[in-house]
Parts: sequence; C-alpha cells; structure tokens
Amino acid sequence: MAMEQYTVGSMFAGIGGICLAFKQNGCKLIWANEIDKWACKTYRLNFGDEYLVEGDIRDLDVKSIPKFDILTAGFPCQSFSSVGLLQGFNDPCGNLFFETARVINAVKPRVVFLENVANLEKHDNGRTFEIIKKTLEELKYYVVYQVMNAKEYGNIPQQRNRIYILAFKYKKDLSKFHFPCKIPLTITAFDLFDKERQPDRYYMDGHKMWGRMMEYMDDRKRVYRFTDWGISRGMEGICPTLLAAMGSRFERIPFFYDDFSVRLITPREAARLQGFPESYQLPTAYEKQVYKQIGNSVCVPVVSRIVKRILVALD
Repeated sequence: MAMEQYTVGSMFAGIGGICLAFKQNGCKLIWANEIDKWACKTYRLNFGDEYLVEGDIRDLDVKSIPKFDILTAGFPCQSFSSVGLLQGFNDPCGNLFFETARVINAVKPRVVFLENVANLEKHDNGRTFEIIKKTLEELKYYVVYQVMNAKEYGNIPQQRNRIYILAFKYKKDLSKFHFPCKIPLTITAFDLFDKERQPDRYYMDGHKMWGRMMEYMDDRKRVYRFTDWGISRGMEGICPTLLAAMGSRFERIPFFYDDFSVRLITPREAARLQGFPESYQLPTAYEKQVYKQIGNSVCVPVVSRIVKRILVALD
C-alpha cells in the first residue's frame, strides 16, 4: 500500500537538513523560508529555487503561505542554547517561536515538527519550554517531545543532544506515534574522515597553541576542540558537537591527528558528521559560511527516523 504523499513547509529552513529528511521519505516540499542569504544559496543548490522564500519571516504575510500537511521549524536557538546568553524570550531571536505559532495558526498543518537545543527544556527553570508547549496547546495541538543524541539515535559519531517537539492536530495521529528507539553506534568519527592528505589550510602546524596542543593531545583516537577554557577532548571515536561558531572562529572547528599532522575537519567531513549524503553539494566559494551552516543544521538520520514514525502515524 503506497503511502499518501504528504506536503511539507519549512520555517528557518537553513540549508535544508530537516527538508532533506522529509524528502528522503517521499514527502513533497512546497514552501520554505530562510533569512540568511548564504544559507539560501546552499539550499537552492540542493533543492532548486521553486518554493524557497528568502527573507525575514516577520515581514511575511501569512496569507501568502500555501497550505501543507506538515510544518517544520528549527527555530533559532542562540537565545535558548546553554552556549548562548540565555536570554530566551527576551531575545528577538527567541521570540521567533511566536512567528512559528503565527504560521501554525494560519496554515493549521496536521503535524508540526520542531527541533531545538536540548537546553530548551531547562531554560529559565523550564518556563520557556512551558510557554512553547502552552502556546501549541492553545492552538489546539497535542504535544510530545524527546531529547535525542545523534550518537544514540542516528548511528552518527557526534555528541549532539537535541530536543524534538511534535505537535499533532488530531489525537488519533498522536496515539499512533512513537519516537524511535536507540540504535547501536557502529562507526567512529575516524571512519568519516578522509585518509588522504588535505589542502594545507586545514593543517594546524605552527598554531600559536601548538606546544600546548602537543602536551594535551595524547590520544589519537579522539577528536579535539578549543573552548573558552582551553582544549577539550571528545569521547573516544566521537566528535564533539558541531557548532555554528565554526564559521566565525576556526578555533571552534574540531581537529584530530590524521596520518600527516593535526588538522581541522573539512566541511565535507562536518557534513558527514551530520549525516548529509555525499550527493549533497557544499559550495567552495564561501567555506566559512558552510561551516556555520553545517553547525546550524540537524543530524539528518535522526530526523529521518522520526519522519518515518510520523508518516506511519498519519497513514
């Protein structure tokens, strides 16, 4: 029995990590919105230019948005992140959740899929999350959520904890939905790294912290990263969380020993650590932006597993 083809609209679409997971599962993308011009370039390169609306969601007339079955929104999380300034709803970026609510109210999709940093649940003693949940319930949706780590749910060797919030319009759909179970991790980050020598710009020889790095980097089975406090090492075979800050400070890009020296992970390796397929195109013209875009994106296989469960529930 063929499943019905469900239509999807995407807010804060970024480079389309969530869109990709829905597309991989046979859904039809019919609308997307993204403000960042560089992210839009990467999105168009991979999804074409038919339905992406570039610009600020706050300026958008909701009447111009088509109707679709599923709304996705990885709404900006800087203001909720434990790394951010914990401003929450006082931050205009944090308030973008209410733009999501405005679109839900206008489109009334059958399902809403939201993704954010795991810290959202605890932010401001749980008040921020309570407002989000209450807003969805006031819009007459039934809410379920779960925090999931890429290394436990996506067979992806990255430490990446995220909260996934689903809101169903109908109780019968909710009753058939279950979040996916944990699956064993069968690969290490090193399986995703290229073995041949990379261009010189990725190597860290002569870095001002080189001496310190050599003292600290005593284990070649680990991936390292600079933090505000010094160097941190990931768990064995697992990459630390990829951050949007990789785009602004190369110090935030994880690094490791390859067969030649110590080097940064490349954008393609970062994309693999988010589960993007090799066929996904990464522009070379604005590499710093690409690092940022990947850090801002989602772990595609985790989303894809949730999508499968959503489609079963809707069918």
